[in-house]
This record gives sequence, C-alpha cells and structure tokens, in this order.
Amino acid sequence: MSHTVDQPRRGWLAAPQPAPRLSDTEQAAEYPSWRLKVFIGIFFGYAGFYLIRNNIPLVAKILLDEGRMDKVGVGLIANAALIAYGLSKFFSATISDRSNARYFLPIGLALSAVANLCIAFIPAISASLTVFAIVMFINGWFQGMGWPPCGRVLVHWFSTNERGWKTAIWNCAHNVGGMTVGALAAWGLAISGGKWQAAFWLPAIFALIVAAAAFILIRDTPESIGLAPIEEFRNDPAKVEAADVSTEQLGYWQTIVKHVLLRPTMIYLALANVFVYALRYGVLSWTPTYLSEVHKVSVTKGIAGFSLFELAGIFGTLACGWVSDKVFKGNRTRTGITFLAGVGVFLVAYWLSPVGTPYWLLMVYLFFIGAFIYGPVMLIGLQALDMSAKHVAGTAAGFTGLFGYVIGATMASTGVGWVVHHYGWATTFAVLTGCVVAAVALIALVGPEEKRLMEAHRVASHR
Repeated sequence: MSHTVDQPRRGWLAAPQPAPRLSDTEQAAEYPSWRLKVFIGIFFGYAGFYLIRNNIPLVAKILLDEGRMDKVGVGLIANAALIAYGLSKFFSATISDRSNARYFLPIGLALSAVANLCIAFIPAISASLTVFAIVMFINGWFQGMGWPPCGRVLVHWFSTNERGWKTAIWNCAHNVGGMTVGALAAWGLAISGGKWQAAFWLPAIFALIVAAAAFILIRDTPESIGLAPIEEFRNDPAKVEAADVSTEQLGYWQTIVKHVLLRPTMIYLALANVFVYALRYGVLSWTPTYLSEVHKVSVTKGIAGFSLFELAGIFGTLACGWVSDKVFKGNRTRTGITFLAGVGVFLVAYWLSPVGTPYWLLMVYLFFIGAFIYGPVMLIGLQALDMSAKHVAGTAAGFTGLFGYVIGATMASTGVGWVVHHYGWATTFAVLTGCVVAAVALIALVGPEEKRLMEAHRVASHR
C-alpha cells in the first residue's frame, strides 16, 4: 500500500518520521513520479518568491519622479529586504534542516505575499521611509524561508552525481520568477494607470496561488513516504557522509560552528558570494534607473531590460550546469571562474557604451551579463551543499547566502545608490568590475579542497 502523507514527529512543522518502507516493486513505480512532483514543487515554489521579493527597483523611477524619496532612499528600502533575507536565509536554514519542507516553503511564501499586499493597500506604509523599510525588512525575513527547504529537498531527493544538473535546472526558478515579476509589474502598471502599488499587489496574488500548489506537490524526504534514501536507491554515495559529522557527538550548534562557521572552504565561498551578489544586484536592481538616466529609455523599456537579465539567467544557468558536468567533469571551481570572466567582459562593454548606443545592443550586453552571473550564483550554493554533510547542508548554503545578501546586497543597493549619487555611474561600474576580480580570487581558493573531495567520491563510488 502506498504511503503519500508525511507523518509528523514533534508537531506539524517538524521533520516527519520515516514511514514504513514500501516494497521494491512499489518503490520502483513511485520513486520517479515523486521525484518529478517534488522537483516541480520546489521549482515553481521558489520562483513564486521572486514575484514578491524586492519589487522596489521596478518602480524606482516612478517613486523618484513623485518625489517620495531620492536614490539613497530607494537603496535603503531595497536593502532592508535584502539584509533581512540574508539573515533569515541562514537562521531559517538552521531550522529548515530539521523541519518539514512541505510546510516550511509555502508558509514563508504566503506570509511574504501578505506583506506585499500590505504595502500596496495601506498608504501609511509608503508615506514614511522608515515604515516602508521596516515592512520590507519583514518581507525579506519571510523570503528567507524559501531557499533552505529547497536545498534540503535537493540533497534528500537527488544524489551526488546528478545534483549538478538538477540544481542547474532548479536554479532557473530564480530567473523564471524574476522574469515573470517584470511582466506582472508592467501589466499591473498598465491596468492601474501607472500606479506603482500594482507592482506589489498583482504579483502577491499570483504568489498565493503558487504557495498552495507547492504545498500539494512537495514532500520532505523519500523516507517520509516509505521510500529508500536517495543514495541507496541510486547507489551513489554522498561526497561527505553524515556519519563523518554525527559520530563526533557534538550538539547541533557545535556541529554548525565546527563544520560550517569555522571551515575555511565555507568562509571562502561566503566571501566570494559577497562579490557575486554585489555584481548580480548591482547591475539588475539599477538597470531601469541606469537605462533611463544615462541612455534616456522609457521606464517600460528599462523594466524590459530587468526581465531580459533574468531570462538570460535561464540559459546561463543551464549552460553552466552542462559545462560543469561535461567540460570540467564536475569541477565547480573552474566553471565558476570561467563564467565570472564572461561577466567581466560584458560588464565593461555595458559600462563603456556611449550615449546613443542602440537599445538592442545594450540589451545584448545585459543578456550576457545575466547569463554569465547566474552560473556562479548557482555554483556557490551547490558547492556548499556538495561539500557538507546532509544534515547541515542547508545551513552551509544559508551561511554563504548570509554573506551574499547582508554584505553583497548592501553593496549593490545602498552602496550603489550612494556611489551613484556622489560619484556617478562611471565610478560605480569601476567598483563592480573590481568585484569580478575579487570573486575570482576567492573562488580559486576553494579549488584544492574540492579536488580532494572529488577524488574521495570517485574512490567511494568504485568500492
């Protein structure tokens, strides 16, 4: 008999106990379909978060024209959400590693949608820069409940030798959501007569629908519905066995400190993520404003550039997964460095384009910046998952995200706003180019440890 309902242990949010094991015949029939359903659930579930993550950049020009705030104010509000997201991504991961992903993700998405509806329909929120920033901080905290359960699901449902490609496909959820919110925002502005609030309430409605669908599709682990662990089902051992950590008899937080917070490899990845996210959001968040101010395009065309950047990330992420597996034979470090070099080339071309450059050519540059930057965005999280034991993998990835969003996003939002305001766009792009160099140097430091683990995995696979 099939068991398809998670069985709680310490309350409905806690990680469920293993269900009675199904027969081999039942597992062979059910495992593939459940893997597909769970993957669809985390893909569209995570895309839903991007519909309502940080919609301020999409309507920044309108807010500036209305005199509600200056560029520094726009940066502060956007940054409030990103800082909260980074903090929450880490602390939520420490909870998510021991929680039921089926509940954790939809609850976070629904609460974030409610926060966006409040911004749209409660005028007092947008009337005060401080209140606006506080509500965006709350929204960012709920947003942090999205990535950790997805990381948990990827680790438990997909084994080591397939996780690179599967994670690359899943990572496109960033871009599907980011691209879709641009379209929804433009639609909302059109049907509301240009009112900026529509860029918040319309995506929030769609996010609530997605949250319900994610709840229906996601299951926490294979064992929770009577299936074997993925390593057993696919005969593919993990790079880092949980026993290597758990047998030390450390407390949970002691384990996190030793195997995440104090590991040099995780620190290098976290610091590299600072510069990768500074690049990602430094270009993306300011695209509508930059194109409008420097190249005199309309707000709608600027939003189109925002959406194109995210669309490009789909192609870039999939290409990165293929290059990582086929060209560099699973070496994420070499792949990341290659893609960052591509970011540098097209970032400089975008920066040095004179006024009067054809709009289509600017879009080409944006496309390739987006295509190349989302490779490292995906790879750093994947490296953190791959190079950690399963029961602390989400926390390790959350640790890199903490640095990426709290420091990197601050550089990209408040930092870029301040530099543009005081020194102009040329200095800003020079700083972003420096971020490419710093990210390459830090990722290179991860190479030796990754090579050691890859060799250990090859040995274990041939036993």
